[in-house]
Amino acid sequence: MVIVSCPGQTCVSLRCCQKVSAGPDSSPSSSQFLAAAMPRPLLVLFLLFLLIHSSIRVARGHEHDDQEEHSCGASPDVRVLAGFQPGVITVDGHADDWADIDGSEFPLLPALDFDEDKAYGGGQLVVKAVHDGINVFFMLQVNGEYAYSTGNSKQCPSVALMFQVGENATYQNMGGCADMPGTCTAKSCRGHEVDIMHFSLGNAIPGRLYGGNLMDNLNGTGKDSFGHLVDLYAWNPHCRNLDGIGPSANTSNAQNDWQGAWWHSSLNFHSGLVEEDSPYGKGGEKGTYFFEFSRPLRTMDHFQQDVQFTIGQASKVAVAFWYPTDGKAWSKSDHFSASCNWLPLDIASASSSRLSSSSSNGSWNSASAFALLLSVVSFCVSVFIGYRVARTKAMPFTPIDTL
Repeated sequence: MVIVSCPGQTCVSLRCCQKVSAGPDSSPSSSQFLAAAMPRPLLVLFLLFLLIHSSIRVARGHEHDDQEEHSCGASPDVRVLAGFQPGVITVDGHADDWADIDGSEFPLLPALDFDEDKAYGGGQLVVKAVHDGINVFFMLQVNGEYAYSTGNSKQCPSVALMFQVGENATYQNMGGCADMPGTCTAKSCRGHEVDIMHFSLGNAIPGRLYGGNLMDNLNGTGKDSFGHLVDLYAWNPHCRNLDGIGPSANTSNAQNDWQGAWWHSSLNFHSGLVEEDSPYGKGGEKGTYFFEFSRPLRTMDHFQQDVQFTIGQASKVAVAFWYPTDGKAWSKSDHFSASCNWLPLDIASASSSRLSSSSSNGSWNSASAFALLLSVVSFCVSVFIGYRVARTKAMPFTPIDTL
């Protein structure tokens, strides 16, 4: 799996308005005419609306503006929350037990060309997370036509989670160690470690559990010989290895700490699929993919190969998604990313209040923007009517006794 450096997204920023002094022959602009014709209370409300409208644009996640220099700056409101929810989640690939858990929505853009015009055609990725005080659970949901080819992972969807381990590990270049292949070691790349979980579906039966197993863990590696849900670490795209494998690696207690399962909503056989049922569904059927994972908050890793989660603290995560678009096999670098930088992952304590998800606070969808616009317009109309009524001269009161 390769998560490579992507061209940065352009973040929307407020621009200062320049004053243009009108010459003696210049005609008033539309804004000047509007300001002159509009009563003062309405003018104030109109300016307030413009300010709110501007804040809506700034609150959106990663915007793309070809006229500005490309950069990638994530909004502080865009984050993934793992709330405390004990005894709720069963890792089986099904999303029924996640129905009441809020998720964060992210657009999936090509990692090599982070352009909204080239976004994944199936729509946004939904990321949900919870923990029970012992394990942390993840649910990834993304729409897509059913695609499965037995034994050919690159003809099937695939997902990966990447976490910062070393304090100097960057999202770009998968840790950012400058060493080249053959020269990178745990010592020379110290502080650039990232932890990666990668799940490919070519040999994975829907609804079955994969990942850490006794056979591979006895060998002291992060391998999964059955379903290719592997546990890796990396210092850069050229220096990545299964846990317990690599230069100067002590494999005495390395293991695959992840478990996971997958499902597609078009599959209607729920009694338990077996290998003979492959390809398990009809190719091209529309629906939603569900990828569900779990891992202990803390592991027995002693070699900076696993991220260690702490309740009440934030970690950093990135999400990648591969899909055989138009039936074409994907390559390692041919994937979609949910962000162009690290996403904060909050492991909430039991006593803390739930933080808002990025889909509600991190970005304004069209329905929210329209509702706010309608509210502001209605308020302006009400104030205008009140203003006109106040300006109308009151009719003198004539007692009926004098008639």
